Amino acid sequence: MTTQQLVLGLVLATMVFSVALELRLQDFRRVATMPRAVLAGLIPQFLLLPVGTWLATLVLDLPPNVEAAMILVAACPGGSLSNYLTHFGRGNTALSVTVSCVAALMALVLTPLNFSWMVASNPATAGWLRQLDIDPSGIWFSLLALLALPMVAGMTVSHQWPDLSARWRKPLGNFSLIALLAFIVVGLISQRQLLTMGLLPMLLIVIVHNASGLMFGYLTSQAMRISVADRRAVMLEGGMQNSGLALGIIAVQFNSDLGMVIIASLWGMWHIVSGLACALWWRRSPVQIPQMEPPHA
Repeated sequence: MTTQQLVLGLVLATMVFSVALELRLQDFRRVATMPRAVLAGLIPQFLLLPVGTWLATLVLDLPPNVEAAMILVAACPGGSLSNYLTHFGRGNTALSVTVSCVAALMALVLTPLNFSWMVASNPATAGWLRQLDIDPSGIWFSLLALLALPMVAGMTVSHQWPDLSARWRKPLGNFSLIALLAFIVVGLISQRQLLTMGLLPMLLIVIVHNASGLMFGYLTSQAMRISVADRRAVMLEGGMQNSGLALGIIAVQFNSDLGMVIIASLWGMWHIVSGLACALWWRRSPVQIPQMEPPHA
């Protein structure tokens, strides 16, 4: 493992740890109080966006590493930033937090499962992986190191030492977010000569891909007939994938393949733009949020 990969891994683990410092058992207990809304938030993340992405890669004639990156990002769970933007957009923050918690646990199984069978059933990506001699099941190890262990550690600290958790979570969260954004920007700048040759087409791919996630969230929430506040949370959960986790997997398992890094990095930046745009638009139309046990501060 290179120094760059180690640094990125530590940054991502710190980010997950800081998020886990805020988790409580009540976040998981809310599933029983709003099962339909939680299900609506999970369907776009683990079914509609991954399957839709896989079908798109079978039709489109894109480089196999780009197709693999699209599948990987789509297979990752929603990012924690969706919680903050849901709150800012006057959506149901409690629902957003609960869906993020459940999705993080489900991702330990469904992210490697979805990615493995999707890349294996796509002739282009399957052939590319054979050339690289990469075993997709290695993603399990990455998820264990980047997601499971930091999450368990963060929840343990939160439960055992709540005062310490309250002091740590904001500084650690801010540091890891700034460090991740800096890592993305520096990485893109270092490859600027290669980027100029294909950045615009990749950005267009990311924009359409991200819009698909938001659309799947909207359609699912409409089909499940949940409230407007819940719909806002579900849309952001569907359109804000954990691209940081995808970057970590790419660094560890795919030796920071440039095409994959570009897709995941552009996702990481663009979904902030699209999510913030949605939240700003929604703030113009406040809605009543269902009364339930509020998320902790």
